[in-house]
Amino acid sequence: MEIVYGVLRHRQSLDRIVELVSTTGLDKLDPFIHQALRVGLYQLFHLDRIPSRAAVNETVESCKAADKPKRLQGFANAILREALRRQEDLAVAAATDRFGQAILNHPEWLVNRWRKRFGETETRRICASNNRLPSLVLRLNSLRDGDGTLQQMLATSGITSLAGTYSPEALLIPHFSGSITQFPGYSEGLFQVQDEAAQLATPLLGPFRQGGRYLDACAGLGGKTSHLLQCAGAWQLQIDAVEPEPSRRDKLVENLGRLFGTISAEIHPVRLENLQDSHWSTFDGILVDAPCSGTGVTGRHPDIRWNRGAEDLLRYQEEQLTLLHQAFGMLRPGGVLVYATCSLESEENEQVVARFLAAHREMSLTDCTPYLPPAARHLVADGFFSPHPDKTIDGFFAARMLRS
Repeated sequence: MEIVYGVLRHRQSLDRIVELVSTTGLDKLDPFIHQALRVGLYQLFHLDRIPSRAAVNETVESCKAADKPKRLQGFANAILREALRRQEDLAVAAATDRFGQAILNHPEWLVNRWRKRFGETETRRICASNNRLPSLVLRLNSLRDGDGTLQQMLATSGITSLAGTYSPEALLIPHFSGSITQFPGYSEGLFQVQDEAAQLATPLLGPFRQGGRYLDACAGLGGKTSHLLQCAGAWQLQIDAVEPEPSRRDKLVENLGRLFGTISAEIHPVRLENLQDSHWSTFDGILVDAPCSGTGVTGRHPDIRWNRGAEDLLRYQEEQLTLLHQAFGMLRPGGVLVYATCSLESEENEQVVARFLAAHREMSLTDCTPYLPPAARHLVADGFFSPHPDKTIDGFFAARMLRS
């Protein structure tokens, strides 16, 4: 996973090294050899626990295993050994393309958008943040860990943990590798993996109404659903969730059982259906964490940057509006509707909110600031909660709207 994600985070600079060493153009390389070179070069230039000789030999062996001709095996071997010989110089040279422009390891269409909107300095900072290995972020389950049990378990296991920067329930794990299911406290339900930005979306539904009913309209794996359930007891809330995809729905139910006990899924229904097909009564608050391009989380999911295009944004916008229109019909007067994405693009964020408000005059935009902890309030712009990717937080967007 480290190698695959690492190649995706540094793809352009790895290709630049190939260009600088090879006389064969990238477009003429055998596709398998091209990928093998990227894998080998990533290990040589970015990993320190794999011996250089092993990285070269294993890459060449993969070419043999794929039955590539000996000339291509020799070509891969020669490129890697030459890159190793010139490693220091190439590390510097690979920072710019053949035109002298900085290589940011993001697609040109996306970089150009960010430059126009955020400026050169912020665009470079966002790209640099996306190219770093992100920290593991946990949300403490306050119903099961009210006395620091998890942190004690981590300390005993020699795992460093830090308090979150923005969310009071966040715990940062700077250095961790392996399966999260083997992490201390996982099976005991002491935490849920969730970025700090996503943790701060749920409080935007506040102030909660005593005995109120709240809906997670796009539940996914249950990060926000479980966060709502942590709030449910104090306010005697009923929490419902909708997730149309069977495998995600199964994982959601599994997570709720791990965090709160198997009875939770019975008390708080999880519907296997689309929001458009739901026939529930109205709600005091609805959270629509909508499907989106995901350009705010390309650090955590680096494949996204290469699998999206500008043409996708308006397609997502129509899907997002459909969800919001459906949610409006399920919201009680005086109810709160929170719209969220993990996108940085205005087509999916501000433009969606503007179109929705224009279609529903009963809805009004409210400022997110009062509903966020003090440490996160500077991340609000024009009333929207809209952090850019940084060391301890993903790119995110949330709007809080009230029905009169």
